[in-house]
Amino acid sequence: MAKNYPSIAFTAAVKKMQEKLGSRASYARLEKDTYVDGLTQNEIAFIGDRDSFYMASFGENEYPYIQHRGGPKGFVKVLDPKRIGFIDFKGNMQYISVGNIQTNNNVSLIMIDYPSRARLKILAKATIVELNDDPALYGLLNLPGYKFKPERMIVLNIEAYDWNCPQHIIPRYTVEEIEEALASQINQISQLEDEIRTLKAKLKEV
Repeated sequence: MAKNYPSIAFTAAVKKMQEKLGSRASYARLEKDTYVDGLTQNEIAFIGDRDSFYMASFGENEYPYIQHRGGPKGFVKVLDPKRIGFIDFKGNMQYISVGNIQTNNNVSLIMIDYPSRARLKILAKATIVELNDDPALYGLLNLPGYKFKPERMIVLNIEAYDWNCPQHIIPRYTVEEIEEALASQINQISQLEDEIRTLKAKLKEV
């Protein structure tokens, strides 16, 4: 746990609840861990391998809104150890997250690797960047070969992050992951079928 994560997440009310339920002492020790200034190679690799995440923002009415964001694997780009960004594609045109960020740019992300049962939580401040305002940034975030209509870019300045425990994460696999895992068995079956056909042909010749 990065030292700055509990300094943001553990408010007075949270600490009071931890004290009441018996976990305050252990978390107080964790708060003294070495501060990690920015993403390490572990987080960078993890983020670069994701094809989706969940992002929470706050509306003016104080209700949180959680949105699923998806794209091709690696659509979220690590710009530097303290910034990540992605292109905001045209969707259902509700613009709830974008509207919320206009008045409160604090956001929270959860990224999950279901097969590995790993979960990364990120607290960040979001900045909306129009496409024409920063062509160089668009060049970094662009996704060649992916059919989408870009509307804007979103850059997240990371304030803190933390890895969650794997408990209760049920492994799930994409079609691509299943095909990759079964590729050797499918090839072997194909070879055996070829051998069977060859043997049957030879038997007919006898």
